[in-house]
Parts: sequence; C-alpha cells; structure tokens
Amino acid sequence: MVKRLTIYLKIKSKQHIKCLVLIIITNIIYLLKRLSEYIKKLNTKKKITIKDIANVLNISPAAVSKALHDDSRISKKTKEAVKKVAEDLNYQPNHLASALRKGKSNLVGVIVPRTNSNFFSSVIENIEDVLNKEGYNIIITQSNESYKKECANIDTLLFTQVDGIIASMANETVDLTYYEKIKSKGIPLILFDRGENDLNVDYIGINDYDSSHMIIEHLISKGCKRIAHIGGFKRTRIFNNRIRGYVDAIKKYNLSFENELLIESDLTLEDGRIQMQKLLELNTKPDAVYIASDYAALGALQVLEENHVRVPNEMRLVGFGNEPFTSFVSPSITSINQHSKEIGKLAAQTFLKLVKSENLKQTLTKQILDAELIVRDSSK
Repeated sequence: MVKRLTIYLKIKSKQHIKCLVLIIITNIIYLLKRLSEYIKKLNTKKKITIKDIANVLNISPAAVSKALHDDSRISKKTKEAVKKVAEDLNYQPNHLASALRKGKSNLVGVIVPRTNSNFFSSVIENIEDVLNKEGYNIIITQSNESYKKECANIDTLLFTQVDGIIASMANETVDLTYYEKIKSKGIPLILFDRGENDLNVDYIGINDYDSSHMIIEHLISKGCKRIAHIGGFKRTRIFNNRIRGYVDAIKKYNLSFENELLIESDLTLEDGRIQMQKLLELNTKPDAVYIASDYAALGALQVLEENHVRVPNEMRLVGFGNEPFTSFVSPSITSINQHSKEIGKLAAQTFLKLVKSENLKQTLTKQILDAELIVRDSSK
C-alpha cells in the first residue's frame, strides 16, 4: 500500500512540474508579445510637437516657441523648463516649417556629378568651410552623371526650401529646364566647372581652352608630333572647350589633325582602357595622348603597361584634374591642377554676395582661373 502511494505521489509531482513549466513558458510568450507591441508602439509614436511641450508645462505653444528661440520676453526659468521638457521628449524642430515661416532655411544645396572625385570633394569641403562660418549648412547631392537623377535632386532641394544652389552639371544634361526652374523661383544659382552660358548665371571654373593649349605646347616641346586626345562629349561645354583648344593648338603648330586621333568618351577608368586599346591598334600609333580626366588616364596607363609600351620613352601621357593618385602611381601622371579649393571658396562667396543683395537679378558673370600644368614622369 505504501509503495503504491509513493509511486502515485511521484507521478503527481511530475505532472505538477510539467504544469508549472507550461505556465512559465506561456507567461514568457505573453510577455515577449507585449514587449514587441510596446516597441512597435514606440517606433510608431507620433512626432513630438511644440503643442506637446506646451501641454506638459501648461503654457501656450506660442510661449514654447519663443522660449526655444531665446526670446527676451520669456523668463529664464520658463526657458530652462521648456528646454528640459523638449530634451526629455526628444523634440526635433521642424526646419521645413520654420523655413516656410521665415522665408529662410540657412541651407544651401550642392549638386555634383560624383563625390568620389578629389576635385568635387575638395570643392564641397571649401564651400562648406566658407558657408558654415556665415551660419549656413549644406545639403550634398550627386547626379552620377544622370540627367534624370539631377532633376530629382533639384526637386528635392527646392522642396527643402534651400536658400541657394551651387551645382556642376551631369554629363547627360542638355535640357536646362530644371535649372531655369531654380531661377524662376528667385533662388541664387551658381555653377562651377560644368555650366552653360545660356542660363545667364554666375560661373566659376578654369580656362579649359587654354589648358589644352598648355598641354599640347608641353608635349610638342618634348618632341611629340602625333598627339591623340581622349576627351569628353562635345555637348558638355568644358569638354567642348578642351577639344577646341586641342584642335586649334595642333593646327597652330602645323601638326596634321586626324579624326582618328580625337575620341569622345565618358572618361571613366574603363573608358580610358578601351580607348587606349583602340589607339594602339591604329596603323600609325600616336607618340603622346592627352586625356581629359585623370581616371581615364589611369586606365590608359594600365593598358600601356599591359602592352609593354614604355611611358614616357615610347608614348607620353597627360591627364586632367590632378587627382591625388597621379603622384603615387608609377610612372606618375602629368596633370592639370583645376584649383578646386579656390573654386569652392569663390562659389560660396558668390552665393553670400547674391543672397545679401536686395534685388536678385543674375546675369552671366564668369570668374575664370588660370590652370596649372603639373609635369610628372609620364611626359618628361
């Protein structure tokens, strides 16, 4: 009898433990579900407004706004209370609404073809340096050389109520409608490096035509007689100017101009490789190549090395842009310094001058810098 009772109690004890475990698991699942719902609720919580701060302190939203803007009519005690509650509630000001009210956002949009270029990143850095000192912040967008993306960037910047736009156009851009839209809204527009005269706005850049002359003269001084040019597309003004400078310099020094030596391209590293290979396949190869981009020049140099063409002994090479890598590769690449720091500073200073003027009426105003040829091993 005692033995049976012991077995019975053991069985009951096991069943009891199973029940307890089941209850615990059920409770854990319930708590996890509630926690998940709570986190979801936090994530979807409405944006804190001035009205929420006012409700906590039992004061008017107008008083909160004045306190946040350090209005002298609000007591120090109230200002401190408002700032403390705003911090506790993680209040974030609505800059867009503020810009609409004041008609000023202290934001400047910057549009560049790409940010992975030392030239453009240096221009951006110097724009920001000048504007930050005057209380402005910048919004950086890149077109990736796409006209469609550039248009979307302009729409975004206009929606953000920027006080001005500083831009360098995408390679694909031919239609200027979106840039005209900026002007029609009375927003200062400054173009740098790549711009169009037809827009009648401020422009900052180097003398691309003279840069080509400088390069051709340098190569001729080294004894080169058959000089090729891998350029950008003529539809882009700066590349058209570089091509014109190349052609005119060739003719000026009585060298024969041949169409097969002039190539238009996207000027990427891969383009440099492709176009250099084409030049090497000509019956009469060039003895020098001037390339309107350092990235394309790097690709061209790779192909020359792969084909065992000695640079500069058998072929001289000149790039454009003075990217940092031009001095590190072997042989180092001769290139044009575009004065990115000065261009960035001038673009920002031009915006500040325009935004302070009482009657904004832009006309075609060019600030042209003299380029500098940095001679390195590839063309010595």
